[in-house]
Amino acid sequence: MKILIACDMEGISGVVDWNQVTPSHPEYQRFRHIMTADVNAAIAGAAEGGANQILVSDGHWNGTNILIEELDSRAQLNSGSPSRFSMVQGADSGVDAALFIGYHAMVGTLHAVLDHTWSNQRVANLWLNGRLTGEFGLNGALCGSFGVPVLMVSGDQSVCAEAREFAKGVLTAQVKEAAGRSAACCLPLAESQSLIKNTAAQAVSQFKQGKGTRPIQIAPPVNITIAFINTSMADQASIFPGSQRLDGTRVSAAAANMPDAYETFRTLVNMVSI
Repeated sequence: MKILIACDMEGISGVVDWNQVTPSHPEYQRFRHIMTADVNAAIAGAAEGGANQILVSDGHWNGTNILIEELDSRAQLNSGSPSRFSMVQGADSGVDAALFIGYHAMVGTLHAVLDHTWSNQRVANLWLNGRLTGEFGLNGALCGSFGVPVLMVSGDQSVCAEAREFAKGVLTAQVKEAAGRSAACCLPLAESQSLIKNTAAQAVSQFKQGKGTRPIQIAPPVNITIAFINTSMADQASIFPGSQRLDGTRVSAAAANMPDAYETFRTLVNMVSI
C-alpha cells in the first residue's frame, strides 16, 4: 500500500506567526526541524497502519523545507519547485491514499492560524464550481480525481472543521487551538507528534480494512473563480486565454477536469505581480 504524505507548514505544531514559516527569517530554521518531526510522526503512523511505500511531498513555499537528513528513511521525498502537482506532487503516481500534514484553513476563516488560500499576497478567495474552497479542498479534489482519498489532516481546529466539510469521515489531528490569526494554544511537541502518529496509524489501518473517507470529487468540467487582492492583479489574470472578468477583482476560467483546473489556477495566480 502506497501512501502520499502532503505537507504544508502553517499548520505544523507550534506555528503561530509568519516569521516561523518564512525562509528569510531566523525563526524559520527552527521550525524546519519541527516540520520534519511532524512528518516523521505521520510516516511512523502510516507504516504502523500498514503502508509499505510512503511518498512525502514538501508543499510549503518552494518545496525545500523538510530536512532530508532528518527524514525517516522509510519515505521518499518530493522536493523543490515547480512541479506539475505542487503541494500534492505524486498524487498521480499510483498512491492509494493521502495524509495532509501541517495544513491551514482557507482565507477569511475565523480563529485560524495564518489563514490564506495558496497566496497570502494574491488570492482573496477561490471557488471550484461555485463552492468556496481552500487548500484542503483544492489539493484534496486533485487527489480525488486520481481516486485518492485524503484520510487525515493535522493543523488547528479550523482546518480540521474545514476538512470534515469536504471529506466525511476524515480523521483529524488538532495540534493547536487558534485564538486568532497569529495566536493559538499549542500542544507540547511530544504530545502533538504522538497524536499525529496515532491518527495516521488509525487512518491507514481503517483504509486497509475498507473503511474511512471517500475521494473528494469535483464534477467536470471545473470552473475556477479567483478573487484577487486588487484590481491590478485581475487586470493581469484576465489576459489568460479563455478567462472571463466577472468584476473588479474576480476572474474565472473553465477546465475540462480537475488536473487541468489545478494547473489553470496556479497559472492564473503565478502570472500576476504583487
